[in-house]
Amino acid sequence: MTGGNKKLHVIGASETKKNRPKVLKSSDHLTHSHNQGVSTLNISRKQHNGSLYTGVGVIAISVVSWFVYQGYLETRVNSPLTENKVAFPSSHDFPERYWGSFRPGVYFGMKSRDTHSLLAGLMWFMPDVAAAGNLNLRHLCDQGDNLEQYGWKEHDGRNFGVQVIIDKFIQLETSFVTKLGGNHGGDWTARIQVEPRMKELKGQQVTLYFYLTLDDNGKGLLQPIRMIDNMDTSGMDASESVKFLGLSAVHGHTEKLGDFRVSFHHANQQSIVHTAFLSTTVASPHLVKDALQSGLRLMEDKRSKERHISLAGALFAKEDNLKQPNFVVHQVTGKLPLQLEIVYESNSFAERGILLRGEVYDALLQKYREQFRIQFESKFRLNEKGFSEEEQDFAKSAMSNLVGGIGYFYGSSKVQSVHNKEPVPYWNAPLYTAVPSRSFFPRGFLWDEGFHNLIISQWDREISFDIMAHWFDLMNVEGWIPREQILGSEARARVPDEFVVQRNNQGNPPTFFLVLDAMFKNRPVRDIGTLELEQLNRMWPRLVSWYNWFNTSLHGSEPGTYYWRGRDTASARELNPKSLSSGLDDYPRASHPTTYERHLDLRCWITLAAKVMASIADIIGREGRKYHETFVFLSNNELLNAQHWSEKAKRYADYGLHSSNVTLRRPKSIAGQPKPDKIRWVSEEPTLRFIDDTFGYVSLFPLIIEILQPDSPQLGQLLQDLRNPNLLWTKYGLRSLSKTSPLYNKRNTEHDPPYWRGPIWINVNYLVARALHHYSVVEGPHQTRALLLYNELRENLITNVLREYRKTGYIWEQYNDANGAGQGCRPFTGWSTLVLPLMSETYV
Repeated sequence: MTGGNKKLHVIGASETKKNRPKVLKSSDHLTHSHNQGVSTLNISRKQHNGSLYTGVGVIAISVVSWFVYQGYLETRVNSPLTENKVAFPSSHDFPERYWGSFRPGVYFGMKSRDTHSLLAGLMWFMPDVAAAGNLNLRHLCDQGDNLEQYGWKEHDGRNFGVQVIIDKFIQLETSFVTKLGGNHGGDWTARIQVEPRMKELKGQQVTLYFYLTLDDNGKGLLQPIRMIDNMDTSGMDASESVKFLGLSAVHGHTEKLGDFRVSFHHANQQSIVHTAFLSTTVASPHLVKDALQSGLRLMEDKRSKERHISLAGALFAKEDNLKQPNFVVHQVTGKLPLQLEIVYESNSFAERGILLRGEVYDALLQKYREQFRIQFESKFRLNEKGFSEEEQDFAKSAMSNLVGGIGYFYGSSKVQSVHNKEPVPYWNAPLYTAVPSRSFFPRGFLWDEGFHNLIISQWDREISFDIMAHWFDLMNVEGWIPREQILGSEARARVPDEFVVQRNNQGNPPTFFLVLDAMFKNRPVRDIGTLELEQLNRMWPRLVSWYNWFNTSLHGSEPGTYYWRGRDTASARELNPKSLSSGLDDYPRASHPTTYERHLDLRCWITLAAKVMASIADIIGREGRKYHETFVFLSNNELLNAQHWSEKAKRYADYGLHSSNVTLRRPKSIAGQPKPDKIRWVSEEPTLRFIDDTFGYVSLFPLIIEILQPDSPQLGQLLQDLRNPNLLWTKYGLRSLSKTSPLYNKRNTEHDPPYWRGPIWINVNYLVARALHHYSVVEGPHQTRALLLYNELRENLITNVLREYRKTGYIWEQYNDANGAGQGCRPFTGWSTLVLPLMSETYV
C-alpha cells in the first residue's frame, strides 16, 4: 500500500508537467505514445527501486535501533542513577570515624574508610596444644572454631572498642582507641591482652601474629624494621638475641594515609620466648592466612636446642624481582599472661605528645568507656527501668556488637537483568554498613540494614544517616538497589557462587522507611538540625526513585495489589517455590507462582513507604500529595479486606494459584543408578484463591504496619488469634508459621531445613510488639487486649534471649519455637539485637 501511494504521487507529478502547452507534429503521435510508455515504465522501475531502497533502509534503521535499544536495556542494570550522591565525598569529612574496626569478618582488625585501605589484623594459636598438621590458627570469625564466646563488650562506633574472646584455654581482650590529629585520620593504638583460663595454664605459650597488608588493588609502601636492628645486643648471648628476630616497627606510605609508622610493644620482655617476622607478597587480602602459614618454619635455637614454630623472615618468589612486600607480619611467642600493643602514628599528626600506650592508653580508654556508659543510660534508661547490672551489661554488649560489626567495603557486585545473557559487574563503590553476623554473613544485606538502624539511629543518628547514604548511592538508573552486597575479595571469598549474582527484578523490603519513620515521626521541623535537613534533601531524589521502583516494578494485576518477583515457576524440587526477595525466603506462598499473586506483606511495605514519603516531603518542603493519596488508598481498610481478608478463615492472607495438597515424593529408583532426589507432587489441582490454609508472619502485616483502624473487627480477630498456642503463640515469642499450617516445620526440599516455617525471629517479633504498644495507647475497643499481649510478648522475648545468652554466650539468628533454644548462626547481633529497644521500650 505504501509503494502504491508513492507511484500515484510520481504519476501525478508527471501529469502536471504534461499539462503545459506544447505543439505536436502529426508524426509525433506514435513517437510520443511510445515514449510515454517507456517513460511510464521507467517511472515504475525507479519507483519500485526507490520503494525497495526505502523499505530496506527502514528495516536497517529498525534493526539498528532495536540493537541500540537492547544495548541500552542491557546497560541500565549497571548504570548509576545520575542524581547527586548522598554520602559526603570524602571519609575525612568524618575524621572521628575514619579509622575503626571496619573488618567485621575477622576476630580483630583495623581499617580506614578508604577505597584501598591499609588493613591490620590478628591471628593466634597455642604451640603447646597444637595438633600435628593443625595449628588451630584463629583469624576469620568462624563457627567451626567453636569459641565459647566472642564479641564487643563496649564500642561507641567512633573512638574505642573493647572485645572479649573466650577460646578453649585462653581469654583474649582486644581493645583499641583512636585519637584525632593531622590530615590523615589521626592515630590509633590496639592492645591484645591474653590470659590463661585456668591457673595451671599460667606459663604456657601463646603465639600472636599481627599483620599489615593492603586492600584489593591497594598500592603503597610497607618497610619492615627489625627489632634487633634497633637494640643493643652487646650484652646478650646468642640464645637471648634469638628472641628478638621480630619487628620493632613498619614504616609505610599510601596515597590516602601519607607517611605512617606502626610500632610493636611488649609489656613484659621477660615473658617473651621468641619473636619473628614475615615480609612477602600476597595476591589478595583473603589469602593472608594461607600466606602466613606458607611462611612458617620449624626452627631450632642452636645453643638452647629449643624449637619454635617461626616465621621465615623475608620470603619472596624467585620471579619477584622488586621484592617489595605488601604483607608484613610481626610474631611474638610468649608465656601467659602476654600483652602486645600496636601503635599506629600518622606522620601528619603534629605535636602528638606522649606515645599512646601504657598508662596514657589506659587513661584515654577509661575516659571513653565512662562516656559510653553515661550515654548508653541516657538513651536507653535500663537502670532507671530496674534491669540488673548483668542485664544492662548484656544490653551494652548487644548494641556494641551491632555497632562494632559495622564494616567498610569497596568493590562491585555482579548483577543481571532479563536483558543480559550473562552477569555484568556493577560499578565500583564503597559501602559503610552493619552486618547481620560476623561469622556467617559478614557483608551487607539491604533489608537487614533497616532493622539494624532502628537501633543505630537511636545510638548515633550521624552514623545511621551515613549508612543509609552509602546504600542509596548504590542505586541504579532504574531506582533499584542490589539486595545483597558482596564487595571486595574478603567478602566474595565467603559466599557460594550461587548467591553472588543479584537480579534487578528482585528487591528486599524497603526497611529504611521504618528507620526514617522512627527518626522523624511526631518530630517538629523546628527540632530537626540543619545537617539532617541537608541530608534529607540530598536523599530525596533517590528516595523518589526507590519508591517508584517498588511501586511500578512490583505491581500486581489489580490496582492496590503487588507481588514479589523472582519465584521459580518451574521448580520441581521445591515444596513451595521460595520468595527470597521478600526476605522471608521459604515462608509459604501460593503453591503455583503466577502474575496474579497478591502478596500482603509487600502491599503493607509500600503503604508504609507512601506514608513516610509524604511525611518527609512535608518536612523538606517538597510536593508530597501523590504519596499521601497513595497512602490513603492503600490503607483503606475496605479495599484491604476485599483483596486480602479471607472471610472463610477469618484471617489476612496472600492470594494466588494454590493447592493445599502438595508433598515431596521420591521417584522410583532405576537399578544401578543413584537414588533420585525427592520431587514435588501435587495431588489436587490448584485454584485461584486466598492462601488461607497458612497463618503466620505475613498474616500479621496489617497489624505490623499499623494500617488497621483501632475499632477494626479484623484487628480484634488478629489479637485473639495471636494468643492462641496452636497458632503462633509460645512462651519464647511468636513462631513464624502456625502449627496448623500445612507446611509448618516442613523441609522445602529434601536438603533444605525449614527456615521461616516455625522458628522464632526477633525482627518480626519486635515489629509486632511495637504495633501492640501502639494499639495499647490508642483509644479503641481492643486497647486493653493489645496492652496485655504487649506486656506478655515483650517479657517472653526478653527472658528467652537473655536465658540463651547466659547459657550459650551468644545471641542467635533464630530461636526454636518448641523450647526457645538458640539456633541458626551465631553470633547474630544484627536484627536479633532488637531485644534492646524491647528492653528500653524506645519505639520512636
